[in-house]
Amino acid sequence: METRYLKTLVVAVETGSFSRTAETLHLTQSAVSQRIKFLEERYGHQLLDRSGHELRPTEAGRLVLEKARDLLKKEDEILEGLKRFGDEKRLAVCCTPTFGMAWLPGILNDFMLRHTDVRDIKFIFHQPRAAMEALAAGEFDLAIVEHCDETSLDDFASYSLPEDDLVFISAPGLGLEERCVVDALLGFRLYARRDGCSSKELLKQNLAQSGRGLDDFTTVVVSDDLRWSIDNVCAGNGIAFMSLSLVSRELESGQLRATRVEGFSHRRRRSVLFMPGRGSDLAIRSFLDCLFDAFHVTPQSPDAVQG
Repeated sequence: METRYLKTLVVAVETGSFSRTAETLHLTQSAVSQRIKFLEERYGHQLLDRSGHELRPTEAGRLVLEKARDLLKKEDEILEGLKRFGDEKRLAVCCTPTFGMAWLPGILNDFMLRHTDVRDIKFIFHQPRAAMEALAAGEFDLAIVEHCDETSLDDFASYSLPEDDLVFISAPGLGLEERCVVDALLGFRLYARRDGCSSKELLKQNLAQSGRGLDDFTTVVVSDDLRWSIDNVCAGNGIAFMSLSLVSRELESGQLRATRVEGFSHRRRRSVLFMPGRGSDLAIRSFLDCLFDAFHVTPQSPDAVQG
């Protein structure tokens, strides 16, 4: 069993509520509840008393809680001890799929050319919330995410990167203009991301402000495969709302056309995150230098918690 379930129990007792646990661990409240339910089914006992204003451990819960804290402490000691082995540098990076496709290959290539002593590099794609959860759990050294304004980054040291620009893309044959009203789009099939992606959240917010919703489109096709969605849009099968950085070549070649919608917000924030206190780690600092060079920026200090 992964120790993140035990950590969820510990945080639930310390915070006294599922909602505060969700905020602390960057999870949904439903995910927290499911993790506690998994533990209770696994051990065959109710672990939390939910009847009061705050969560309290049951008698069985206190036993599991005590052992959970011991296990988590041992895990931290193991991870800390392993850092002393070997001279090879390692780096684990998590990012959102859009950033991973549009920017990460060039940045990683630059990083590896500058730092040939880094022998172990891991990079994984996650949606923003999952990326922040994994970063907080110690699975990654850095996370780069595109996100909406209301996303809280308070638990991390963070640098703001240039904002991401999103547009509707379509094949020229569909006849969409560079600017249009939202109703001009509703007759087309929409290729969209799954829930949790900030591009979908921004689209839903824009539609709601216009009195519209995803159900107003002729058809909505949900896919995690950005390349597949782009290929379908290029073939004239529908439209999509996505980052300009993903389709710059197709726009330059004339395969695609970009459309902005009157009254829509077409920008979302982009940030690089790491845990407080790790800003001086050599591998992290080196990767940040490559990242800032790619965006031609020179940040002075983290935006949020100082690292």
